Amino acid sequence: MSNRAPLSNKEIKTRFEAALMGNYGLPAVPIASGSGVRVTDADGNVYLDMIGGIAVSTVGHGHPRYVEAIADQAAALAHTSNLYLHRGEVELAEKLLELVEARGKVFLCNSGTEANEAAVKLVLKAGKPYGRTKIVATENSFHGRSLGALAITGKAAIREPFAPFGVEAEFVPYGDARALAAAVDASTAAVFLEPTQGESGVHPATTDYLKAARRITSENGAALVLDEIQSGFGRTGAWFAHHAAAITPDVVTLAKGLAGGVPIGATIGVGKWGDVFGPGDHGSTFGGNPIACAAALAVIGVVEDEGLFENVLALGERLEANLADHPAVTEVRGKALWRGIGLAGADSAAVCDALAARGVLANPVRPDTIRIAPPLTITAEDVDLFCDILKDVLSTAPEGPNHE
Repeated sequence: MSNRAPLSNKEIKTRFEAALMGNYGLPAVPIASGSGVRVTDADGNVYLDMIGGIAVSTVGHGHPRYVEAIADQAAALAHTSNLYLHRGEVELAEKLLELVEARGKVFLCNSGTEANEAAVKLVLKAGKPYGRTKIVATENSFHGRSLGALAITGKAAIREPFAPFGVEAEFVPYGDARALAAAVDASTAAVFLEPTQGESGVHPATTDYLKAARRITSENGAALVLDEIQSGFGRTGAWFAHHAAAITPDVVTLAKGLAGGVPIGATIGVGKWGDVFGPGDHGSTFGGNPIACAAALAVIGVVEDEGLFENVLALGERLEANLADHPAVTEVRGKALWRGIGLAGADSAAVCDALAARGVLANPVRPDTIRIAPPLTITAEDVDLFCDILKDVLSTAPEGPNHE
């Protein structure tokens, strides 16, 4: 246990502003600890965690099996670098290929941005000898903040201040198969898609659109890269969201919920796409870290053994039914326990502030949308509690901008 003197919320915020860069602004809640689906701030206030570290805390906070796996691995071996190998990274890569239901190979890294960065390099290396230098992505997509991943991110407000990138990218409307077909040609190295766009407010693609994307890329010799960084690992009630469309992508990128909170990312190359990189083409000092791999294997084990897919699918339906026909809720998008709750005439930031004051953490992902992505271990009682508090808050919520 730490013998450091406790700090208040105010003290932590003051020191944060003085010591850290301003790219996040000032986060509202200094979290000190967590247990299950609840977290506690530095002043002792307890919150129902309905955002789960942005779809990261897959098995909740402090799950005994998860804690034991991390502690045991830290005691045995914390780091090897990529100069050496260890059993955990091999077992995790094998398991990921089993879960994606395809043969291939895996590159392990530290984040979703890095997973997509590796995917960009991979498809450009494969395509360049054939004049395939263009990447097609979608408007309002989010693939990361590094320059390569940002180059294919379809949110102009965060992309354009850092252009140019040295990556040729073309953006088409999400969900529009005709626009996608028109953009993909002999110069296209790959199409990057999220099966559900998370940062745009949780907008899922239809299975027909994903099947069309697979057909279009195959007919044109381009790779289909699916960014499952938020949608993967049970968030939609399956290991991967694309399984609902019964398609096999060429590359899959993962992160977030994969290791339940320990930084990790993965790029899966299916079939021949697993053999594109050769020695020296890419690397990561911390990628495949023993602790991160142990955490990921523990998360997979908990999800499998505790039947969490069945839980989140049932609770997703329960949440939808609970919020149905509420006058302040325009729609509940998404599936299972990854949802965008559209608001009528209320500002999402003000609503989330009011929720936090009532002991609930959620994310105002857009001015008219609240995003939730709680731990998959959440209970029906907690889902009902969230819905009750949200409906109560919405009955007195401040009006927001016109969201037409």
